[in-house]
Amino acid sequence: MEKEKKTKLTLKNFKGNIKKTAESPTKDKTSFSKPNPFQQKDRAPSQKSFKPFAPKIISPGPAVTKQETKDWAKKKIQEELQRDFRAKKSLDKKRDTKITISQALSDEDALNKQRSLASVKRAREKLSKKSSEYTSGEGSESVKVKKQVEIPEFITIQNLANRMAEKATALIKYLLTKNIKVTINHSIDADTAEFIVNEFGHIPVRKQFSEDQIIENNQEEVFKDSRPPVVTVMGHVDHGKTSLLDSLRDANVVSGEFGGITQHIGAYQVKVNDQNSITFIDTPGHAAFTEMRARGSKITDIVILVVAANDGIKPQTIEAIQHAKAAKVPIIVAINKCDLPGIDTRKVKNQLLEHELVVEELGGDILCIEISAVKKTNLDKLKEAIILQSELLNLKTSNIGNAKGVVIESKLDKGKGPVSTILVTQGTLKRGDSFISGTARGKVRALYDYNGKLIEEALPSTPVEVVGFDSINNAGDDFLVLNEQNIEEILSHRKDKTKSSVQNNLAANDDIFGDLNKKEVLNFIIKTDVHGSLEALTSSLLKIEDEKVSVKIILSAVGPITETDVSLAKASNAKIVGFNIKPNKEAKELAKNYNLEILFFNIIYEVIDFAKKSLSGLLEPEIKEETLGTCEILEIFDVSKVGKIAGVKVTQGEIKNNADARLIRDGAVIYTAKIGSLFREKNEVKEVKSGLECGVSIKDFQDYKKGDVIEAFTKKKIQRTL
Repeated sequence: MEKEKKTKLTLKNFKGNIKKTAESPTKDKTSFSKPNPFQQKDRAPSQKSFKPFAPKIISPGPAVTKQETKDWAKKKIQEELQRDFRAKKSLDKKRDTKITISQALSDEDALNKQRSLASVKRAREKLSKKSSEYTSGEGSESVKVKKQVEIPEFITIQNLANRMAEKATALIKYLLTKNIKVTINHSIDADTAEFIVNEFGHIPVRKQFSEDQIIENNQEEVFKDSRPPVVTVMGHVDHGKTSLLDSLRDANVVSGEFGGITQHIGAYQVKVNDQNSITFIDTPGHAAFTEMRARGSKITDIVILVVAANDGIKPQTIEAIQHAKAAKVPIIVAINKCDLPGIDTRKVKNQLLEHELVVEELGGDILCIEISAVKKTNLDKLKEAIILQSELLNLKTSNIGNAKGVVIESKLDKGKGPVSTILVTQGTLKRGDSFISGTARGKVRALYDYNGKLIEEALPSTPVEVVGFDSINNAGDDFLVLNEQNIEEILSHRKDKTKSSVQNNLAANDDIFGDLNKKEVLNFIIKTDVHGSLEALTSSLLKIEDEKVSVKIILSAVGPITETDVSLAKASNAKIVGFNIKPNKEAKELAKNYNLEILFFNIIYEVIDFAKKSLSGLLEPEIKEETLGTCEILEIFDVSKVGKIAGVKVTQGEIKNNADARLIRDGAVIYTAKIGSLFREKNEVKEVKSGLECGVSIKDFQDYKKGDVIEAFTKKKIQRTL
């Protein structure tokens, strides 16, 4: 009964709404009233009495059951609702045709008018202004709301301005008042950003990222395992460092180095006996390899200072002493070449006193061994001294846990890809370990020892060659074995830091406020075999500069010379330098088409000499004046068709025709030009010696006076060198 009653109410309501629509139509023909099935209380119409007025609805037929009546009523109500929905939707659509002013202002369209974009913008600005300020009582000044600004380690000016809800131009203007020239994309560090936030009246919140904390959580803290000492051999070039290592490990490395000098960092391990072994690191002695020597002293436990007995202390020897002292590592002095005749080792020991190195013989604590690398004299004593010193240091580490190390050298191998020489300092490095090194990551695919033998794992103080990097890293980078999540976090942080420094360098190079008097620049593209040589080359070349010229390195990378390098050299007018590296076939052909010369070098100081000569060619030649002679005007003559001629007496040197000359009156230069003509006894001559009288005219000048001095001189161009 309840269901039937609801149906009847719905039908009655439908009837009432249709009558209302037919009897009182609205002005808007497109609008329809929705039926409300719960307002009328009449019973459902019978088959005979149900006659709707408008719109005209055909009756379902003579034989109608209650269920059919309900279905039919529901269908008609749904049709009515859909018709009403379509009508309203058509009114909301934008007009596709132009309208008149009367139509636009009519009541019918007034409800459908939209606000202009400018009006909405003004309203939003007004609202934001009100929300950003508040008033504390009548007549009081508005106070800016302080925002908490989160500051990462590096942030651009634009991002910082957005976080403070300030204009970026306001930040740039403020920094310019502090004499800091930046652009909207310039990155600043967290300290500078914090200072700016405080100055603009906001609250800085530093975003902390502790890379050290992540590393410490993944490292073993218990150091109870003994490890071999790491010994770095340092000294001046050609004092016998590599020869000493050759003798210790019975190898011949010197023959493999171009020019007989070490240009790579080599790492080797030498067994003293069944229990003890020593890890040796050989560093170059050339002046260009300062950073490589400094890096060698930082990762070492003991420094062996090799001094040639015939040369004594040299500049790179002093530098090695300074690096060792800065790293606070003990020094063992090895006086080499003691087999040469007429050698006085006491002279070397006295020279060491000047640098606060007192050997045991003179009452100090510095071990000093007199050796001969060629004849292998006293090498056993040197090994014993190293073992003794390492026992005093009590070197301990942890052999378990994730490995940690330092990159000694990195290169791009043709078959293996990016390869790095790693010195393991803690833990055990195994095949399959995931690692991060600088901004490179990877998984250990292969491990090779110092003899090139494939191994499965490497213990602390072991130098190994690791294959499996996704890109070339830098010598001196750390090497950490971590899980994938920690690697991702640290890598993202380091890449942001690197990107920021690159942007700042670009901004510094493209300084819009820079000096208009720019230097002449010689562009270089440098490709080397290993990263250590690349580092030494770039630092050495950048030190070569003058007031007028300088070196700019467009690209420096490890690996062969490619087509991209040649195209870049053509576009930037750069010189391509290959150090111990060759171009591929495509690069050779492209360089030939572009008529570009690819320069190849094997010794670093040859590259430096070439750069100096090339820069010297960019320098403007120096103009040097040489005085030829002087003469004094005694009389002035008027000559027809020529003009005034000065009668002079040569007082010093000689006067030559067509030479440069200046007329001096009362100590001041009046006019400078070339000598037009030179006469001697009415005959034109080329030169007049000192003590003789002659007639002289200066081109385009007639205002001669008695007592004036004419000075003849010549200009010479002298090519400048660095």
